[in-house]
Amino acid sequence: MVELCELAELENNQDLISEIISQMQSLKSKGRRGELEALLCGEVDANNAFLEVHSGSGGTEAQDWAEMLLRMYTRWAEAHQYKIEYIEESEGDVAGIKSATIKIIGHNAYGWLKSESGVHRLVRISPFDSNARRHTSFASVGVYPDIDDKINIEINEADCRIDTYRASGAGGQHINKTDSAVRITHLPTGIVVQCQNQRSQFQNREAAWNMLRARLYEIEVKKREDAEKGQWDAQGDNGWGYQIRSYVLQPYKMVKDLRTEVETSDVKSVLDGDIDLFLEAALADKVAK
Repeated sequence: MVELCELAELENNQDLISEIISQMQSLKSKGRRGELEALLCGEVDANNAFLEVHSGSGGTEAQDWAEMLLRMYTRWAEAHQYKIEYIEESEGDVAGIKSATIKIIGHNAYGWLKSESGVHRLVRISPFDSNARRHTSFASVGVYPDIDDKINIEINEADCRIDTYRASGAGGQHINKTDSAVRITHLPTGIVVQCQNQRSQFQNREAAWNMLRARLYEIEVKKREDAEKGQWDAQGDNGWGYQIRSYVLQPYKMVKDLRTEVETSDVKSVLDGDIDLFLEAALADKVAK
């Protein structure tokens, strides 16, 4: 590479020089990512991830924002060759989604995405406001590891209410509209999980139990971590009090992570799934602490 660069400079070949610089930057980026990936050594960092998106208050505006976030994460997953499985999706009243759950399948999916749990804030001129006023919308994201058989999470079925219902949603290509959808409510914690993408009630029930195990595992991990810091206050796992990132489209363009202070003005790329700078900064920040 060095010899090729020297030759390109001698020949004043600007095209080749530009190509070499691009390749070197790519290698540097891959090396940086490799270093950070080596830090993903937690008990479940290597596992698949369940990712949930829930719209906040604000009706159509918030539901549209929730769908934008879901698109952002699916684009990120596709760019990194992760497989995406749609678990459930509840369409919005006019546009967007009220909630959705996807499973991101691939090595270190949870390790990379676990820092995304929290509240995401959008500021923009609303496309649903005829007066073109600026609106602020909120949506929450939850990321939970897909728990394998190596980790034992015991659930007392007597503590759970199981409901079946007819699947429905905007994702026609993702969701089978049958009577086999399953919703499980864990009464002690209030956690609700649901699955409607499988064709049989048995398969949906099994998937819902797996998601519940993942949610309960994540709560216990957070309790232990917060207890060590003396910060556990029974806030619960919803996280609505914890805004982690702002996406501003008006009056200026900026995405800023409020935990790491990392920011960028390239909002379009971020919403198209280019969120690695935030994921890498969160991982590096956690290790530094």
